[in-house]
Amino acid sequence: MTSITGGARIVDDGREAASRQTRHVIGQIALYSALVVWAFVSLFPIYWTITTSFKVAKDVQAGHLVPWVDFQPSWLGWRSLGLSPDTIGTLSTVRDEFMLRFFNSIEMGLGASILAVVIGSLAAYGLSRFQYKFLWMRNNDISFFFLSQLILPPVVLALPFLVLYKELALLDNPVGLILLYTLTVLPIVVWIMKDQFDTIPTELDEAAQVDGLGPWGTFVRIILPIALPGTVAAFILSLILCWNEYFFAALLTSSDAKTLPVMVASQTGSQGINWWAMAALSTAAIMPLVIIGVALERYIIKGLTAGSVK
Repeated sequence: MTSITGGARIVDDGREAASRQTRHVIGQIALYSALVVWAFVSLFPIYWTITTSFKVAKDVQAGHLVPWVDFQPSWLGWRSLGLSPDTIGTLSTVRDEFMLRFFNSIEMGLGASILAVVIGSLAAYGLSRFQYKFLWMRNNDISFFFLSQLILPPVVLALPFLVLYKELALLDNPVGLILLYTLTVLPIVVWIMKDQFDTIPTELDEAAQVDGLGPWGTFVRIILPIALPGTVAAFILSLILCWNEYFFAALLTSSDAKTLPVMVASQTGSQGINWWAMAALSTAAIMPLVIIGVALERYIIKGLTAGSVK
């Protein structure tokens, strides 16, 4: 009787183990299926943009998606920008304009991102390590004040900045956009870097000061190297936001300081939008960000998740 009961128990345990294994496999399949669907949804706009840059008008209007199956790729979009293989070695005013806008975007994006990371890191370190009091505000109130700036719609600042920049002669000036972009992305940098500094034990600061380092030496030689992933993540996010900014670039510039987003939005003609030219220009504009994102992916993930578990 005992052996029969033991055998039944072994059978039940085997069935339960098989059932758990089945549920685990089903869960894994569901998880990876959801990830595949999400990856498709996320990457499809990029795929559509790249393939549209190789289409002609009839293929765009027909909604053809698969090269060499639905449509035959063409260099029409890239040729209109002087970036096709048969025009890259010839003179092209459109290509010259594209390069000017491209380097404007690099100059303003890098300048604003570096400035925002420097200022934001100092502000975040101060909020993380020292106690402040400004009127009724303490550290948490000051941190919330930085974050609250993200709620403010850009259009609210349009008229004040237009009048201010006119008085300061900063209209159509790269310096003006760099300063404005720095203010725009500074709250995000402070938020990321403060979260990063909060995860670093204060004992490291105390040990560095015992060894003779002052606050600046501790910050530069000890804390910043540890916070490198967060610094890189803040820099990349700032660069993306500055690179893609359109509203102020269109409002405060006229010719010399225009950026790529303004040029992309201008790809319209008397017969409508030149989708192939706009797609080619958009593809050329997003490639630097894609390359930077892929190259620094591990830093971005570490920086954004460093303070998620405490």
